[in-house]
Formats: sequence, C-alpha cells, structure tokens
Amino acid sequence: MKSWKLLGLLVIVSVAACGRKPAPGVALTGAAAPRLAVEQFMSAVKAQDLQAMSVVWGTDKGPARDQMERDELEKREIIMQGCYDHDRFRILEEGPAPSGERVLRVEVSRGTKTATPAFMVVQGPSERWYVRDAGITAMREFCKL
Repeated sequence: MKSWKLLGLLVIVSVAACGRKPAPGVALTGAAAPRLAVEQFMSAVKAQDLQAMSVVWGTDKGPARDQMERDELEKREIIMQGCYDHDRFRILEEGPAPSGERVLRVEVSRGTKTATPAFMVVQGPSERWYVRDAGITAMREFCKL
C-alpha cells in the first residue's frame, strides 16, 4: 500500500514540475521589453560578454546564437564590441517601426565622441525582444578595426 501512495505522490510532483514556467531570466533568451533588449545588449558589449550578446541579439526567429555558426557569430560580435564599446549610453526615445518592430534612438559616448544609432528591436518567440539591427553605420567613428 505504501508503494502506491509513494507512486501517486511522485506522479503528482512530476506533473506539477512539468507545468512550471522557468523563472524570469532563466532559460529565456531575449528581453522582456524593447528597452531592456537594448540595455542588455549595451551592457554585454561593455562587459565584453559574447555569450550575453548572443542571447539578446537576433531576429523574430530568436537569438543569433541559434541561427548561425559559432565562428561566424563570434566574429560578428567581436566587430560589434569594437564599434559599440562605450563609456556611457542613454536611450533617447522609443517608437513604432514597420512590421511591429520598435526603433530606439540611443546616444552612445566614448571619450569626446558621441553617436546616435537607431536600434531596431523585434519581438521573437515567447514574446521576447531582440536587437535585430544596432544602426552600425552611425558608429563608424567608434569602430576599432
């Protein structure tokens, strides 16, 4: 009789565990909001954290890390780090863009240089937001290539 009770308890615990959603920030890529996607991207650049960049940079299909070969991903991220390395940044404004995307104008400063790229942010799987385009042409003077 005890084994039936134990089996029943295990089934209940297993079913309950399967229905749980992951805690916020755990096992989820992207960001909960467009502004957070940009903030996380810029924080990852500052920390030189390729892994953190790869989970917030992407498309409507999800993070870049799941869409390209690792070598190619890392090469692109290293280039972006060289261009977006900053002393400080601030989001100036956010607005709608075509196809449900959001555009965020961001003031990026390093030393005496300042640039204002337009970040295009798109919603992907699980209603998470990804930096699709960081307006790299505006960062030309910042790029360390």
